[in-house]
Amino acid sequence: MDQPTIPSRPKERAPSALIWLGLLVLYLVWGSTYLGIRVAVETIPPFSMAAARFVAAGLFLFGWSILREGRSFTWPARREWRDMFVIGALLLGGGMGLVAWGEQTVPSGIAALLIALMPVWVAIFGRVFFGERLPRLAIVGIAVGLVGVAILVGGGSDPADRLDPWGILALLVSPICWSAGSLYSAHVVRPTGRPLVGTAMQMLSGAVILSLFAVATGEPGRIDLGAISDRSLLALAYLTVVGSVVAFSTYVWMLRVAPLPLIATYAYVNPVVAVILGGLILGETLTPTKLVAGGVIVFAVALIITARGRMRTPEAAEIDPATTRARRGARAERGAPAGGTSALTPRR
Repeated sequence: MDQPTIPSRPKERAPSALIWLGLLVLYLVWGSTYLGIRVAVETIPPFSMAAARFVAAGLFLFGWSILREGRSFTWPARREWRDMFVIGALLLGGGMGLVAWGEQTVPSGIAALLIALMPVWVAIFGRVFFGERLPRLAIVGIAVGLVGVAILVGGGSDPADRLDPWGILALLVSPICWSAGSLYSAHVVRPTGRPLVGTAMQMLSGAVILSLFAVATGEPGRIDLGAISDRSLLALAYLTVVGSVVAFSTYVWMLRVAPLPLIATYAYVNPVVAVILGGLILGETLTPTKLVAGGVIVFAVALIITARGRMRTPEAAEIDPATTRARRGARAERGAPAGGTSALTPRR
């Protein structure tokens, strides 16, 4: 769930082997970030950990963009900072911050399954607030997804099925924040031509919100540098370098060379990867109830992604507000100074 939203572009040619390698990176890296977060928050307060992660990644991407563009680099305008701040606050401040907070008490695999529900909220809010079409298959997917949540949260007779209610609540609100940010980016923000700059702005903005959350919850007073374990520091480094910088750069490249429906498959592969890694590395229990709930949720996500993917036809694009807006702003995209966004639906 780490990727900020960015504009799609005309597809370039690339060897199929490289495309599948890029897809494998998205599957494994973003699927493993839930494990990384779980390990990092063992000894680092969650909001402080997430803020440090996105400050470092955001500064790197911003600096890299400046070095790459050289004298042609132009600083983002105030309006673009405003838009990126709103998106960063929702996606990274609310979305990722609540994931880190929730994983203090909820297993990483369960967290991944709940975050995978983001397409459900995108479909619901897109219909309610923006009048987006909701195919019957998507409606079925929404209903199936809610059933999966009920099974997961309701639990069974096995004590291992019992989950911390506050952690679960945080992980249910997180994809709601993420979907709100994605829809805002799709319907309000004008697409522009520098995705890495826009992403860096989102990361830095999200870090500001995460820092405020950390102060509000008293984390600075609880940080004991001597108590931070080596494995938590290693997990934080992995999340920053591999989870944010490497995987997102791969994601940007994939959007240029691969079909969106293929890229979007990470949304229901990531939870599977997270569940497997959580069981193998952290020994997280996987009861029959959790297995059933996980299967139902992944199936629901697949239904919604399939339904929305079928809408991305020439006829559907004419009535898709996000596509229409993107087309209206296409002429200005070449000279625009910042990286705007439009939602890639899996997801997120």
